[in-house]
Amino acid sequence: MSLWKKSLDFYINSSIHLSLAIVALAAVTCLNFRIPFDLPLLLFIFFASVTGYNFIKYAGIARLHHFSLAGDIRMIQVFSLFIFVGLIISAFFLPINVLILAAVMGLFTLLYALPVFNENRNLRALPGVKIYVIAFVVSGVTVLMPLNTEMGIFQWDVLISFLQRFLIVIALVLPFEIRDLKYDMAQLGTIPQILGVRRTRQVGYLLILLFFILEFLKQSTDLASVTALFLLTILTFFSLKNAVIRQSKYYASFWVEAVPIGWFLSLFFAKILF
Repeated sequence: MSLWKKSLDFYINSSIHLSLAIVALAAVTCLNFRIPFDLPLLLFIFFASVTGYNFIKYAGIARLHHFSLAGDIRMIQVFSLFIFVGLIISAFFLPINVLILAAVMGLFTLLYALPVFNENRNLRALPGVKIYVIAFVVSGVTVLMPLNTEMGIFQWDVLISFLQRFLIVIALVLPFEIRDLKYDMAQLGTIPQILGVRRTRQVGYLLILLFFILEFLKQSTDLASVTALFLLTILTFFSLKNAVIRQSKYYASFWVEAVPIGWFLSLFFAKILF
């Protein structure tokens, strides 16, 4: 295996790529609400995302499709340890109200991964729950946490943004659920298991349509935000349209996960142009 491919696999499997996408979503919130980028907060979100996702994937409950990573897990564990140290350090630079919100989101992550319910089940194992827990936590981290440092979160536009983020995250997770049809146990009750691939895509199309329409219910928006949102809608549409069970190795784990980064970049440059 080439050094480039090994590096790319580590970049993806260690959750760096996914965590950068989470940070990009938080940065989108900063741009949309015209608040400055809070570097300690963005670093905290990155460190927390790597720690959380690696804990979920490699804490002994990984599905069969993660077993092929066994040779690299030790390296990822060491990397995650350094990231966790960074998480602790960055936490000292954040206000208590943000840390409380982060703790709530962290609790959901623990409940998602650890068997705390009856029959040694976690939130992930509860039928139909997984995708909504992911969307809720990501929305809370990337919408509420950035705004909790600069302004109140109980505002109309904040509520709309949270709902938008919830919908778009669900839409972006659907290609993963389609991919994982051949791995997931039937009792998970994922959307593709219940509806099939074609109808799952249709649900995704409806979600991104609602996501786009909600922008016009905000009290304050601008051409840059609408333009970037339109591009995101198109990217997500094609991500869903091309999602199949037997997809390429990097389709979901690299290209679909890169969509939020594309949203941030398009919004950043749109703000400069408009």
